[in-house]
Amino acid sequence: MLSLQRITQQKMETEPYQWAHIDQLFSMEDAAHLATSFPRDKFKKVKGYDGEKGYEYMSRSLVHMGAQVISHAEGLDPAWLALAGDLLSAEYRSALKQVTGLDVTSAPMEVNVIHYGPGAFMGPHVDLKAKMMTHVLYFNETWDPRHGGCINILRSSDPNDVLTQVLPVVGNSVLLVRSKKSWHSVSRVTRDCMTSRRSINVIFHLPGSVSTMWPPGDRPVLQDYAPAA
Repeated sequence: MLSLQRITQQKMETEPYQWAHIDQLFSMEDAAHLATSFPRDKFKKVKGYDGEKGYEYMSRSLVHMGAQVISHAEGLDPAWLALAGDLLSAEYRSALKQVTGLDVTSAPMEVNVIHYGPGAFMGPHVDLKAKMMTHVLYFNETWDPRHGGCINILRSSDPNDVLTQVLPVVGNSVLLVRSKKSWHSVSRVTRDCMTSRRSINVIFHLPGSVSTMWPPGDRPVLQDYAPAA
């Protein structure tokens, strides 16, 4: 399902920090199937301000931190079960190690499915210190950048200091190595947007980390997410 060769062939950018835009991660057939079967169950609303950034979106667990099983597998299309299996594989970790130089062989990993509906956004931030790197994969069939929802690679904490932006279309992905200057954001989805901005975040953590998305003892109210299109 996931083209590991596209990952290993990629060269990391070094300005303004270590990051990469990796595209064509799926065959055309698989890309179309993944986009149309994007998960819509077991989401919770995530909204707030953590001292560095404001944020608002919907999140569903695909793989809980450190788990070797798929979360809520009964609600997933077979294509998504196959993708989750690829993300859990040793081969995927090896491909990321090859392109970044970071040894994530035993790093705790978690994967979250994300919907950004109208008004949703993620302010400028560098990621928490407990994160080693994040691989963000996108799943919209098409996307108009005038509707916001693009990831911005920033030179600084200034939201207007944009080096480049990447559209959230299926097959695109962005690999971010966390550092003190790894500033990035997701521009606010416009209120008149008739669909959601769809992605998954694959996050590799330092040993001993605790999930901030699904902290121990958290009992969120889960709901289905039904965007207009």
